[in-house]
Amino acid sequence: MTALLVVGFFLILIVIVLFAFPRFSPIPYFPTNKKDLPLILKALNLKNSQTVVDFGAGDGEVIFAAAEESLSKNFDTLFVAVDINPILILIMLARRIIHPNKKNIQIVYGDMFKLDAGSLSKKKTETVFYLYISPWLLEKTVKIIRKSHDKSRLVSYFYPVPSLKDIEKKIDGNIHPIYSYNAV
Repeated sequence: MTALLVVGFFLILIVIVLFAFPRFSPIPYFPTNKKDLPLILKALNLKNSQTVVDFGAGDGEVIFAAAEESLSKNFDTLFVAVDINPILILIMLARRIIHPNKKNIQIVYGDMFKLDAGSLSKKKTETVFYLYISPWLLEKTVKIIRKSHDKSRLVSYFYPVPSLKDIEKKIDGNIHPIYSYNAV
């Protein structure tokens, strides 16, 4: 019994470290509020032959819901979920196994600031980036996106992108606002 408690304690400690320390997860995990999911999907404006990239995907709630909607419309849309937290990656990999549109979902374990964002979209006409990340990292992320994509769309949940104010379309969500940007 004591050994089981010690093992349990260390497992909990490992999970806390993976979620709390910036080296393992520089962006804290805050799940998207499910009440805003229909409006987020509307802002993504899913189309056939596009790529949707979720930087800091967390548990993949947005990607999996979007992939399901895409499948229901018979779209061949690629969904890419990127996260640096190995626990969240495992959760997404498990979810992908049972998802009806799993062939169009990629899970990428990596640091979004070190990845080549251009390599994430393959042979698709348009790339849409979904972000629900800390506001102090939004501008850095937009620079990465601009470097690799001439024209793409961006949807930001909760936080606006200050440098894109002139092309911003704000959607009042049920819980939090959603910001949509064309031709980033």
